[in-house]
Amino acid sequence: MVNPNSSDTFNPQDSASDRTIITTEERDGQRTEVTDNLDQLLDIFPEELREKLQKHPAKDSIIEVVLDLGRFPEVRLPKKAEYLSETPISREALQYTIDRVGNFGGDNRAGIERTLHRISAIRNRHGEIIGLTCRVGRAILGTVGTIRDLVESGKSLLLLGRPGVGKTTALREIARVLADELQKRVVIIDTSNEIAGDGDIPHPAIGRARRMQVARPELQHQVMIEAVENHMPEVIVIDEIGTELEALAARTIAERGVQLVGTAHGNQIENLIKNPTLSDLVGGIQAVTLGDEEARRRGSQKTVLERKAPPTFEAAVEMLERQSWVVHVDVAQTVDLLLRGQEPQPQLRTMTESGEITITHQRTTRPLPQMLTPVSPELDERRPQGWRASGRMQAIPSGNGGATSSEFERMLDRTWGQVQDENAKVRTPGPNGEEWPVYVYPYGVGRSQLMQAIELMNLPVVLTKDLDGADAILALRSQIKNHAKLRTLAKARQIPIHPLKSNTMPQIARVLRRLAGLDDFSEGDGDTPDLRLFSANGSDDEIEALEEARLAVEQIVIPKGQPVELLPRSSQVRKMQHELVEHYRLQSDSFGEEPNRRLRIYPA
Repeated sequence: MVNPNSSDTFNPQDSASDRTIITTEERDGQRTEVTDNLDQLLDIFPEELREKLQKHPAKDSIIEVVLDLGRFPEVRLPKKAEYLSETPISREALQYTIDRVGNFGGDNRAGIERTLHRISAIRNRHGEIIGLTCRVGRAILGTVGTIRDLVESGKSLLLLGRPGVGKTTALREIARVLADELQKRVVIIDTSNEIAGDGDIPHPAIGRARRMQVARPELQHQVMIEAVENHMPEVIVIDEIGTELEALAARTIAERGVQLVGTAHGNQIENLIKNPTLSDLVGGIQAVTLGDEEARRRGSQKTVLERKAPPTFEAAVEMLERQSWVVHVDVAQTVDLLLRGQEPQPQLRTMTESGEITITHQRTTRPLPQMLTPVSPELDERRPQGWRASGRMQAIPSGNGGATSSEFERMLDRTWGQVQDENAKVRTPGPNGEEWPVYVYPYGVGRSQLMQAIELMNLPVVLTKDLDGADAILALRSQIKNHAKLRTLAKARQIPIHPLKSNTMPQIARVLRRLAGLDDFSEGDGDTPDLRLFSANGSDDEIEALEEARLAVEQIVIPKGQPVELLPRSSQVRKMQHELVEHYRLQSDSFGEEPNRRLRIYPA
């Protein structure tokens, strides 16, 4: 709980719990709400309508007044709409209202000078106005308290929400807070004069922020760039980013280090991802083809959607209701999770009537768009699970890790500046007095096979590329015969050469065991070869076939001296069985026709 008498600046991460409650600053015990001269809006209506609006019991809650030619006048309230009169609107009454507002621009919007009210026109095919939507403009102080931490962080902030939920009101208050309370240079791009009101003098609700008007709506992107180039702002405020040019201009501004605060058409981030015109605001998406291994690791298809670039807006707010907002502190992480078919975990911030702000961290239960549907459950099971995979694992604060940090520093001080001799050999005595590990110089032998054999059998052998530091040379028998230089170098350095009959795992394992001083398998010593050395990929079928050959040799061929026929196998598996039989120093051959071709093992 934050002190109610303190400023409403807060950091949601300060609380270790999953639920945080903050009390915003209050003025005279109540949140201050300023309504911009509602009487000035009522003065534009004919006398009969004006009187009914002034006497309306919910006058202070009016959202819009709708006048359509030949239809009953209508007043819209937060939860309902009702007719003001049973007399249809005449052309004269409509013209009376039109004459008392400013000029309508290219976006069919007008206003009343130095107010925040907005009058929008509906025209017929001949360009004549046949309907008006008169929206009440209000400047409400304190609405920014819900996201005060994001405003002060300097991150670019995007507001999303349905029409009438209060995006422009919040945008106006954010501009005032940034200009007056945070002392930043703020420029508002006011295309429809909706943020700072109609007329040349901006409304006091924007504070010290400056306002740039736009001659025509299609020129908004040019005015955005002009504001950055000419007026050196620290913050640019934009209402209703709706075209690709405006999205591109917003990215250009963000890349110049200017903080952006704007609104866009869409209720949720998913709407922007699916919108090709505005998807660049959240980084854009592109199709990427993954490699086989990466696709298996992710448990996804080979062609997936990924974020193309860093988002223009680093944080986003989905305004569900006027007092209930969903906050995405890291838009990049949210987009990445959505594209991978996972659920983001945004903050749900709500403000009560008493001014308390409640922050909850919860999983979203809304359905994902069709293009972002997760993969099948069978594939999803292979994904990493737990706190790390969900993105909720947080770094340990530096203040809590003092002991570990100091211990690491001591270890670093001890090792810093020490020079290790690359040729120095680290030796430990083996069980029979051998010097381990054995340094082997491979020549013409697959290094990956050697490493695999060393790891599988846990042999005390180290592969080296330095011939002078090697204890032995391991080479194929054919390589030794054909390369006299190798024999000359080995003789000059007195390094023994151990030949390999073939570049197979059993042969490699046998020679490596001999080099390490370990007893190789011999008849009657009770040792059992590691079948993994003979298997290509370690599948159950391969291990089963090798186990069949091993039992045949150890239980029938060697003790009873009888030949044995194995079950039919594929050519690749039969090759593995041949190598295993050779390990026992026995003979074998394949006979029969495919697919019944099988192995026969003969006694010595």
